[in-house]
Amino acid sequence: MSPQLRCKDKKIVEVAVFAPLRSTFDYVFAPDNNTNLNIKIGSRVRVSLRSSERIGIVVRVSRLDATGDRKLKNIVEVIDNKPVVSRKMLALASWAASYYHHPIGEVISLMLPGKLRKGDSVPRSKNYIWNISQSGRAALETGTVNGARQFELLQFLASEPNRGLETFQSLTFAWQAPLKKLVEKGWATRTVCKVREVGTISSKSKVILNSEQMNAVSIIERNLGKFCPSVLYGVTGSGKTEVYFEVMQKVISMGKQVLFLLPEIALTKHLISRFRERFGSQVALLHSARSNSERVSAWRDCRSGKVSILLGTRSAVWFDLPNLGVIFVDEEHDSAYKQYDGFKYSARDIAIVRAKRNNISVILGSATPSFETLANIKNGKYGVIKLRDRPRALVDTRTKILDVRSSSLKSGLSTILIEKMRHHLRLGQQVVLFLNRRGYAPLLICRECGDIRSCYRCDAYLVYYKSRGILSCHHCDYKISLEKISACCKDQNMAPIGLGTESIEEEVRQLFPEKNVARVDRESIKFGDSFEVILRDIEAKKIDIVIGTQMISKGLDFENVTLVGVIDADSRLYSIDFRAEERLAQLLIQVTGRAGRGGKAGEMVLQTHRPDNPVLRRIIDEGYEAYSDIALGERQLAQLPPYVSMVIIRAESQYASRPPFFLLGVKRLLEKNSRRKLKVTDPIPALMAQRAGRYRYLLVISVMKKSDIQDCIGSTILEIENLARKIKLLWAIDVDPHDTL
Repeated sequence: MSPQLRCKDKKIVEVAVFAPLRSTFDYVFAPDNNTNLNIKIGSRVRVSLRSSERIGIVVRVSRLDATGDRKLKNIVEVIDNKPVVSRKMLALASWAASYYHHPIGEVISLMLPGKLRKGDSVPRSKNYIWNISQSGRAALETGTVNGARQFELLQFLASEPNRGLETFQSLTFAWQAPLKKLVEKGWATRTVCKVREVGTISSKSKVILNSEQMNAVSIIERNLGKFCPSVLYGVTGSGKTEVYFEVMQKVISMGKQVLFLLPEIALTKHLISRFRERFGSQVALLHSARSNSERVSAWRDCRSGKVSILLGTRSAVWFDLPNLGVIFVDEEHDSAYKQYDGFKYSARDIAIVRAKRNNISVILGSATPSFETLANIKNGKYGVIKLRDRPRALVDTRTKILDVRSSSLKSGLSTILIEKMRHHLRLGQQVVLFLNRRGYAPLLICRECGDIRSCYRCDAYLVYYKSRGILSCHHCDYKISLEKISACCKDQNMAPIGLGTESIEEEVRQLFPEKNVARVDRESIKFGDSFEVILRDIEAKKIDIVIGTQMISKGLDFENVTLVGVIDADSRLYSIDFRAEERLAQLLIQVTGRAGRGGKAGEMVLQTHRPDNPVLRRIIDEGYEAYSDIALGERQLAQLPPYVSMVIIRAESQYASRPPFFLLGVKRLLEKNSRRKLKVTDPIPALMAQRAGRYRYLLVISVMKKSDIQDCIGSTILEIENLARKIKLLWAIDVDPHDTL
């Protein structure tokens, strides 16, 4: 540890440490004790904090002795000669830390890959290219290649010379290990490319835009170079992606970079091949499944300007693109843009603020815009560009609401739906069945004594998985095999109640034994490249029936799918969460859009026990726009978001009495500091009051004027933190929450 010394004529360095600490810390930079004389804002440093050393970012440097009589520690090490975080990104982090009331060091840390947060040096940019060797070609010709993946890679290398690293991202399987094997065998070569070949924009994948698409491109391009939030409001299958591509091409031709956000990894992998076809090696990919080395490479290439497009999920909003020209947020309504753990931010909202600070356009795309976005359209803050027509290759989908109250169901499938499946399958078409519930059944009950198996750590039933013979909690990941569950009574007779994707799959395989069936949910695709294999097989028409959760409802484009069956549309109609109906509407519209995408008539059958429910009828009969107009009016009358600002403070502890006691204290502090401007509830038990062995309560704060709630919490935050420290519990602030209970 560097010795403490009295500051005099030294540089005073303010550091944001990568730790959950709300304040920054001052240190001394002593040139005579450090070989690096040019410490800069945005550089990483190693500092001594309490009894350990930490990595942090320099946020301010002062040449003057402004410390008075304070004693400060020396900087232990200056890691970087050049800043790794730009001043623009530091300013964005400062805003986000203030708005979301989160420690600034943790916010800034999101702007760096994990290796760099730990203090690793920034690697030099080395661009490799791969080629098939003569012996590799011989192996292909003689058929002596062992392993399907090695064979596919050799074919890939043979199809085009000088394959750069970026081109491998279009492959839908884990290619790193087999590629290494090919090099080791001498069937492929890897060489350093001194001059990076900039990928050219291809015209092969371009399509002829219709008049609506051309008009949308024209409007967006006129607004480039200034902050102008625009909502591309297009029905499913209206060709929003082609509009995106045309605008990107314009932006890249201007020498600018593009940030393109998607909500799901699955969508990223599905779209990457289309991006590669159009823009070649100019695309960098970022999502949580990428390795540490891949994330560092993407970060480095984005900062250096070597890539023109960053395609990624939520975390990509924090990556620095020094020449950023436009931001796209596709499926902007999707709740996956909200980070629910730790730093609770909205990537969509961060993207909008980033665009404003960079004075560039941001385009929000959706067939079902969020109510927040629709309210901003109505008040004139956002422009709107509507795409109402589907291209000729797509046709409208007919929707039938099917009353199943008196129907005889086979594992949730009505006779009418089964007959429609037979009809479409006889025509050689594909069918999608949607049920947003994993497992075989949502609960297991004893028919003798009525006991329902619950999680001992959560207020939740255990979900039954027949294929693995286990019961599982979806909230704390507790699992137990059926053989190990204790008997509830002498004549125990356990039976599944309700439906899950597994039970639907079992019934479908019995009904259609000659057809190929695939199940798509978190359980079936969590290993390796299984999801990519399924998508490939659907596209190749090797799969006849797809059964899945909401993973199959978004952005997937299969031309031979003509029938979509929604097994149970009722689960979200009677939720106590005020956002449930909005999410149901978005889900149904998105699911409907999976059919009728290849010039063949599309059909959706929606099974319900509430066919006359006014919300359901409005969504189906009048469409999302008509439904949302009425629902927004109801939100305004009820004084709910987006017409009021809301913050939730959550607390949890293994002791049941602590969270409500703490939140009562928080309520008093807020009411005292706000002079009663805020509406603050009493402590409320969370919808799941116990989770993973911890008791959970929340406090809901709302107010008409956003600045009032921000100012009050900002001035009270340290008092709240001190109270939490005394009571010894975990707590968190959620600004603009997506889940209210």
